Amino acid sequence: MLKATLRSFLAHKGRLLLSALAVLLSVAFVTGSLIFSDTVSRTFDRLFASTAADVTVSPKEDLDEAVPSGRTATLPAALAERVRRVDGVAAARADVKVNGLTVVDEENRPVGPTTGAPTLGNAWNPNERSPVELSSGHAPRGPAEALLDSETADRRNVRVGDPLTVIAPPGSFKVRVVGIVTFTTTNPGSALLYFDTPTAQTKLLGRPGTATAISVDAAPGVGDDQLKRRVVAALGAHTYDFRTAGEQAESDVEQLGGFLDVIKYVMLGFAGIAVLVGVFLIVNTFSMLIAQRTRELGLLRALGADRRQVRGSVLTEALLLGLVGSTLGLAAGIGLAAGLIGLMGLLGMNIDADEMEIGWVTPVAAYVVGLGVTFVAAYLPARRAAGVSPMAALSDAEVAGVGRPLRMRAVAGAIVGAAGAAALASCAVSRQTSSAASLLGLGVVLTLIATVIAGPLLVRPVIRVLGAAFPALFGSIGRMSQRNALRNPRRTGATAAALMVGIALVGGMSVASESMTASFDRQIDTTLGADFVLQNSNFQPFPQEATDKVRGTDGVGLVVRGRFTPVAVRLPDGDRVETTAAGYDPRLDDIANITYTQGDTASALAPGRLAMDRDFARDHGVRVGSTLPVEFPDGRSAELTVGALTDQDSAEGFGTQGGLFFGLGTLERYAPGGQDSALYVNAAGTGDDDLRANLEKTLEPYPEVQVRDLADYKRLVHDQIAVLLYLVYALLGLAIIIAVLGVVNTLALSVVERTREIGLLRAIGLARRQLRRMIRLESVVIAVFGAVLGLVLGLVWGVCMQQVLALQGMTALAIPWVTIVLVVVGSAVVGVVAALLPALRASRMNVLAAIAHE
Repeated sequence: MLKATLRSFLAHKGRLLLSALAVLLSVAFVTGSLIFSDTVSRTFDRLFASTAADVTVSPKEDLDEAVPSGRTATLPAALAERVRRVDGVAAARADVKVNGLTVVDEENRPVGPTTGAPTLGNAWNPNERSPVELSSGHAPRGPAEALLDSETADRRNVRVGDPLTVIAPPGSFKVRVVGIVTFTTTNPGSALLYFDTPTAQTKLLGRPGTATAISVDAAPGVGDDQLKRRVVAALGAHTYDFRTAGEQAESDVEQLGGFLDVIKYVMLGFAGIAVLVGVFLIVNTFSMLIAQRTRELGLLRALGADRRQVRGSVLTEALLLGLVGSTLGLAAGIGLAAGLIGLMGLLGMNIDADEMEIGWVTPVAAYVVGLGVTFVAAYLPARRAAGVSPMAALSDAEVAGVGRPLRMRAVAGAIVGAAGAAALASCAVSRQTSSAASLLGLGVVLTLIATVIAGPLLVRPVIRVLGAAFPALFGSIGRMSQRNALRNPRRTGATAAALMVGIALVGGMSVASESMTASFDRQIDTTLGADFVLQNSNFQPFPQEATDKVRGTDGVGLVVRGRFTPVAVRLPDGDRVETTAAGYDPRLDDIANITYTQGDTASALAPGRLAMDRDFARDHGVRVGSTLPVEFPDGRSAELTVGALTDQDSAEGFGTQGGLFFGLGTLERYAPGGQDSALYVNAAGTGDDDLRANLEKTLEPYPEVQVRDLADYKRLVHDQIAVLLYLVYALLGLAIIIAVLGVVNTLALSVVERTREIGLLRAIGLARRQLRRMIRLESVVIAVFGAVLGLVLGLVWGVCMQQVLALQGMTALAIPWVTIVLVVVGSAVVGVVAALLPALRASRMNVLAAIAHE
């Protein structure tokens, strides 16, 4: 049996190649994501471990800043002197590190990275743990001198002696580059500027005598934990955060983890799609191969092979396929990881590909995925093969399911489909976002499974409709192509299912994204009343001097400032919710149309008051007049009274949890030191075009601040939503690639299966061109069938997704009809492309050899 299995596998290796490609893609994305994330994690582990001080003292931060506020937490630089006197301390340095600087050259071109990485300003305190070393020039001396890292200097063509303008939170100032520093470790993609310590304190922090951290080096023989205990005892455990080198490195890695997780989960999403679609391909391939080998399997049974041996033979072939696909996929995954590392290099993150990390988990995952996919996919065809009787050796019987009743599929599909429909219906009427999302996920899974199970039942009615015009348009060729697609509903359903999965995904996400876009457009139209919104391109705050210059611009009438701050609110039901609150100037009504269910803008922005979303308030037992303890950064807290409740659809909370906002006076009292994140500007006595020109001229020294009108603001939202949609399109592209492989495989095996039939058709006068057309039409109708099922399923999913989004205020439902039409047309093109090679092969058959084929 083993010899027979190996010979069978080698005899069909060409037919199994396309299935092996599906396994290869699945394994490649899994291994590539693991290798890439492991390599980047190990690289940054080494970076943070080598640069962290033995003990770091930093300001206590109790609140996570989800939205930038422009506030930099500080501590007294004089603490370094107190720490130096602690027993076991070899050295202590007051460090200054500020994120989010903007640096421009003398032609006002940005000098920092444009890929999202930050530009960091630092105090120049060289030591053995510094990530850079001075490679040319001299150390900065005085407020007009700075150092720049070599990679940024090379990328932006900056040399020693060149002038730069630095836009920092306290304001902008000019410096001259007096030296270049070179990275001694991995460059995480940031641009680095170094100043002397007094300049960093006054120009970057705006507060002389302050620092962002104290770095402490241990004396020989003193451990990090021991040193930390001594420093904590000297300064007080509740005053600051204290971390050893290991703890600081771990904290830095956690901050980086979000970025790595995004890439990792995106890659695993691709792997999941490849696995799901590949299962359909492998099931179909093995089903058809077994159908073609009915007589062979029957002969094995006649010679004494039992059911277990036949089933084991088919599963062994599948595992051999999985072994080959996993091995090739592992190699492809290494190449994919190398490509990602190279891409990171283009984006400014220099990771050495020679130090690629391939842990033991990676090859294990590769073979578990590859062998698991093929085993699961081949199990049902293997069971079917084991049912072949010895008498099949004497006939041309097939076990592919032709003519077998579909009653069991009908019952199973109906039960699973009813459960899925019930879950989606419950999702649509649910009023809680978390439960609605859970029901949506359950409904999507169940309806997908039900459609796959019941797919063969839908083949005959749907394809009769889709191919109804074929006889009229293409005559007998069209009629035969339609009947070929109807011949084996199981095979047609399984072939179309691979394409259906991808199209259902893109259909559902297209409806969701189009609905989000329409909802935001409606919200912007009804809420935003300002002529222009001024914001940083990456939503970072900007210095006060920019606001002052905008106020003095010709044609500017009203300027309303918007700022953000992290807060924690203790609610009457006992919950403590961390969120982001906004602060606004008093004339908020002049630039925004907010719907209040209780109270008004005056009561919302009054000193000591705040406003929140009515649904959030209701869920936590809050009403107008309730007094709530609110925690602010730096340990400040206040008792604020709820002055107004809003409808979140039109609130200015920018979708943050609770929709909290209050007056700028309240914000500046309890969270001083923040910066403006947005300016809402109305014109006075001038046209919009003239005001835009004046504002853009005013903001020329601040290239990061963008002037946007209503249309620009909508376009910004559209672009952000489009990023998600592009990812879905990429997933669809992968699904289509594998689906094309599946259609090619099915048609190629179908041509082999129908060799004698094709020979007879050719013998009675069917031309090569007509044969190719027949196979192409068959492929097109199968592809369009998959597209129709996918679109129907995707539209149902999309409508339910919109119901979940409606609970978050996005109430508009929009159907992307253009996308739907393009998907249908594209599926027909996919069918044509997939049929090219099988049709060409069929047309080149020798007629006499085909007629004599067994």
